[in-house]
Amino acid sequence: MTLPDCKELLLSESDGILTITLNRPHKRNAMNSELVCELMDVFISIKNDQNIRAVVLRGADGNFCAGGDISGMNKDSLSEEAAAKLMWDFNRNFGRMITLVNHAPHVVITMLEGAVLGGGFGLACISDVAITHKDALVALPETGLGLVPAQIAPFVVSRIGITQARRLALLGERLNGTEAQALGIAHYVEEDNSAMEDRLASVLKHIRRCAPGANALTKKLILQVGVIEHETLLDGAADMFAHCLTTQEGQEGTKAFIEKRKPYWANKG
Repeated sequence: MTLPDCKELLLSESDGILTITLNRPHKRNAMNSELVCELMDVFISIKNDQNIRAVVLRGADGNFCAGGDISGMNKDSLSEEAAAKLMWDFNRNFGRMITLVNHAPHVVITMLEGAVLGGGFGLACISDVAITHKDALVALPETGLGLVPAQIAPFVVSRIGITQARRLALLGERLNGTEAQALGIAHYVEEDNSAMEDRLASVLKHIRRCAPGANALTKKLILQVGVIEHETLLDGAADMFAHCLTTQEGQEGTKAFIEKRKPYWANKG
């Protein structure tokens, strides 16, 4: 695996765990165009790498992500039409990025602390596991700025349902970590950063017990619910199940169960 060179992200891989740190602390890790493109490049580069068991998304210096950074897009030299196109491209590219991360075959974990706003909220909503600090600030502030949470809203609805999504988007209401967990945005809420790291270690331990190929297919199946017709979905699920029984993972997993030992993937890392 060769990871791309990044300026707005810090990358670290250890024992099959890739940690991606949003590294714009002067902007509370708000995402500019470069960061969005770098995130896409990273997820594209690892798409077929089953040696990566999980991806941990976090932010530098006490904030996860304060949303999108549009401050550098006020180009006085551009025509009104060109400026509008620039903003459209930035917004739509974020949607492509978050869709790519959502469909990543790896387990994606978000570490939510400090500002979890706008696009940061969106990333939380597409993570497989979200661990939050109890004092995190979680919100969709766009409507208060006269904007629309355009690329984020569909993922928020998928995460917490239309009833709660409407309230959060139309009121711009702020949540702390405990409230975010109660709505299903986060899975775990912790008292401090040390407890967050302990929880992360526990989650990674569980992930290593699961076969990476089976996890990837399971994510694919889950994301097809409500998208593919029900009987067609179940036919495809049966195909996945039968296929798994013929793979090295499936054969090893069933053999390890019979022999009362750990499968090979549980001994890595």
